[in-house]
Amino acid sequence: MAKVSLGTLLARVGLDWFILALLGMIGLARLWPEPGLGDGPLSLSALTNYGVSLIFFFYGLRLNVEQLKAGLRNYRLHLLIHLTTFVLFPALVLGARALLVSPETMLLWTGIFYVAALPSTVSSSVVMVSIAEGNIPAAIFNASISSLIGVFITPIWMSALLSASNGQFDLQGVILKLSVQVIVPVVLGLLLNKRLGWFSERYKTALRYFDQLTILLIVYTAFCESFTLNLFRGYSALDLLALAGGMLLLFFVVFFVVMLVSRLLHFSREDRITALFCGSKKSLVQGSVMAKVLFPPTAAGVVLLPIMMYHALQLIVASILAKAMINWHPKSPPNRANAPQVVTDSEM
Repeated sequence: MAKVSLGTLLARVGLDWFILALLGMIGLARLWPEPGLGDGPLSLSALTNYGVSLIFFFYGLRLNVEQLKAGLRNYRLHLLIHLTTFVLFPALVLGARALLVSPETMLLWTGIFYVAALPSTVSSSVVMVSIAEGNIPAAIFNASISSLIGVFITPIWMSALLSASNGQFDLQGVILKLSVQVIVPVVLGLLLNKRLGWFSERYKTALRYFDQLTILLIVYTAFCESFTLNLFRGYSALDLLALAGGMLLLFFVVFFVVMLVSRLLHFSREDRITALFCGSKKSLVQGSVMAKVLFPPTAAGVVLLPIMMYHALQLIVASILAKAMINWHPKSPPNRANAPQVVTDSEM
């Protein structure tokens, strides 16, 4: 019987080194928080800001205007995905607020609602759609647009929540900061696509590791602050297990609602798969970036915990479902002529 490596076994259930490294960063922040507490232009926190802008610059460099234009045609699919991402998710979490919120859990519930308000991922959505043999061009279009829309929609949702809680939230300032850090680099990269797009394709593996390293540093610095202030003191292992169960339940509720609606709309098999994976995913990259702007450093670690859990669980469950969907029938005739190269970066 052939031996199977640990890495192969983990990959089969959707786990990879990045998820394990995220857990390692939390452990490191608990044991050695001092490096993440510094301030100044060369501190780890400042370096992550520079890294984030580079992530989105290279993201823009990979975008192709013609592919985005071609994706505009399938408007019913786009509406379902974005209404799911930015309306259904928040509505479900708001509906469960009475069951989840107490003075002790308010900060953690804010993190859960933050998950609901975030945009979809880019690369992991496209990869799952590709594995399940769905509509890849539509997946790229929707995941990319979701990431840009989220710069505006996510702060608006969080403004409604945080303003109701403490009456203070600078929505315009937040959107301006995110636009400078996210939209401007994306637009610059998009403008340089024809001239330098080859660079992002040639070095996509190195850029993927750069993306992941930046996210690991963001997570580390956020948890350094939270551990230093003992913000996790009131949470038991049972609380964290319940949080993981809640994130898993949220994923499946959204997944099955999208499946039902896409059937009622008589979507093709490929479009149904695309709606399922693009609509049910949430972006850890955007979550990490926006958390630095939306929340004080002292609270960012607790707020990021739900999206980190959702990220890990969505990858595990979605990879299993994507492989199972290969056998879905009936299958529409394949059309891969215009399908672009799938870029698997950290997950945008």
